[in-house]
Amino acid sequence: MLALSLATPAVALDLPDPLKLEDFIQFEPAQVQLGQLLFYDKVLSGNQNIACATCHHHDFNSADGVSLGIGEGGTGLGKQRSAGAGPDQIHERVPRNAPGLWNLAHQDVKFMFHDGRAEVSDDFGNGFRTPAWIFLPKGLNSLLAAQALFPVASETEMAGQPGENPIAGAAFDGAHHVWPLITERVRNIDAYVPKFTEAFDNVNDASDITIVEIANAIAAFVGTEFRNFDSPFDKYLNGDETALDDAQARGMELFFGDVGCVSCHAGPLLSNQSFQALGLPPFGPGLTFLNDPIPRDVGRMAISDNLDDAYRFRVPFLRNVALTGPYGHNGAMPTLEAMVRHHMNPQESNAKWRADMAILPSVPWLASSDFALRDNIAENDRVRSRISIDLPPVTDAEIADIVAFLNALTGETALQRPMGRPDMVPSGLPVD
Repeated sequence: MLALSLATPAVALDLPDPLKLEDFIQFEPAQVQLGQLLFYDKVLSGNQNIACATCHHHDFNSADGVSLGIGEGGTGLGKQRSAGAGPDQIHERVPRNAPGLWNLAHQDVKFMFHDGRAEVSDDFGNGFRTPAWIFLPKGLNSLLAAQALFPVASETEMAGQPGENPIAGAAFDGAHHVWPLITERVRNIDAYVPKFTEAFDNVNDASDITIVEIANAIAAFVGTEFRNFDSPFDKYLNGDETALDDAQARGMELFFGDVGCVSCHAGPLLSNQSFQALGLPPFGPGLTFLNDPIPRDVGRMAISDNLDDAYRFRVPFLRNVALTGPYGHNGAMPTLEAMVRHHMNPQESNAKWRADMAILPSVPWLASSDFALRDNIAENDRVRSRISIDLPPVTDAEIADIVAFLNALTGETALQRPMGRPDMVPSGLPVD
């Protein structure tokens, strides 16, 4: 009886509704199977040396295990990924942390990317607001599909540098110039054509394949493969009051109660999809913002053009969060405990942060610039001045309980994905 009373919250909590299969977009199985191949196929990249999966790999539970990834030009995976050599070496790290892909086909998802630059909207007649504005094609099956169109047009992520290949040159002019070139590549791979005709009713031959079908297939795979909601917390929400151990139950009470994590991490996906400024220490290459004298990362402000959004980033979804560290928009925090502690006192955490907390594959020629933003005292002061969260003091024991609860968000089958990595892809290119 004592154990049962400890595992059951002592107060009524405003818990989210349980996730159900019908909460998610459902995709055609043939599109899912095609999407798996495209997700792992390097033919979608400018120099045909990197795939979507390279930074969102099954081996790293849909992320890449590092703070800032090595994109186009590198080889290998995760911490062991090299930065290339000679003319193929990378020019900069990917400016932001590669987020996990869990449950992104939930029908309530409103924003994609850390800055929310892809969002559900009717402003342009195509269902979404994105960096492509009116040039985004119609017919995309989800926000997840709209999002998939942009990494392929990023110089650092997948396109390559101007002059290296036609796709990289087109990316310089805009993402919508890239998509026809990628489509043509896929059309010319004979082994892909019957897979598209089977997956899409509107595709009868190679000439019918467009970037819309390519993106829709990738979204179908990601949205199905990384759908997961069988964690102890999910079981608790479905009525099993014994699903959480004592520490997890105490952590849940703190999360949804006195500590107030739920003020941002609310709803079925444990995110209210707002944008918050956490004061994480800046480092890495930053991003180019119009008329900005330094390439820092101002977050949502670069999209909204609203000063109030400076250094704000989208509140992440938390299911399977224990599987996708490091944490933060730039991966500044190496562990869940470090990230929780940062939330409790972001000013102190920022001040005490050390460069060796960043998980960065070695790139000797970038060493002098990796932490230039961190060393810019004025910039770091601006970051800290914008902190938008204020949580009450907690003890070490309470932090441990909150971390225990976050681990209770890991699905029992999260590591057993139904499809996984394919052995080969239709292009014949190597599979990471």
